[in-house]
Amino acid sequence: MPGWRKIPASEDAGYNTVKIILASSSPRRAEILRAAGIAFEIRITDIDEIELPGETAHAMVARLAEEKARGAAAQIAEGSRDCIVVGADTTVEMEGEIFGKPRDSAHARGMLAKLSGRTHHVHTGIFLLRLPGYATRAAVDNSAVTFAPLSEKEIDAYVASGEPLGKAGAYAIQGLAGRFIPRIDGCYFNVVGLPLARLYVLLVELGWQSEKK
Repeated sequence: MPGWRKIPASEDAGYNTVKIILASSSPRRAEILRAAGIAFEIRITDIDEIELPGETAHAMVARLAEEKARGAAAQIAEGSRDCIVVGADTTVEMEGEIFGKPRDSAHARGMLAKLSGRTHHVHTGIFLLRLPGYATRAAVDNSAVTFAPLSEKEIDAYVASGEPLGKAGAYAIQGLAGRFIPRIDGCYFNVVGLPLARLYVLLVELGWQSEKK
């Protein structure tokens, strides 16, 4: 169900008259914004995160990020529309194959076996919509992530932890899986789910200010 969650006043560092609305229920994206001192409110949207036939990973995350942002914007009352809505979507891709969230433990095991000892790409699309006026900004960030070779025992233990479920590519770099990743080329936060530096630039372009006036 759609809903709001107001960030407590104690977390209001960097807040200004232009609200930021995060169109995501991801606790990882929320934590990235909090750690960066960016105050926000959450508007959860019900978007079917499926890959369309023939769609590339880049195109998919760009499309879903926009759908999430526009879906959240449609729920915002006219009187509350001095805001920037941020939609984001992340997926893992290797050699054209898209690795979304695993269906179950067996699916997660299969994903991790494929990623073991190889380099894959993490794509995150972000779409920003400024209300009123509907000015937009969009970007897709890409990071290359290299996994160390994993033994069956390591894969089984990691899957048993429960961490892979609900994660694109069946892993969380900020969690237990960090021990298996010796190299990243690109933005770390992009792999977590929200390319922070790219997002900051787009927010400023749309009128958000990092300091109170």
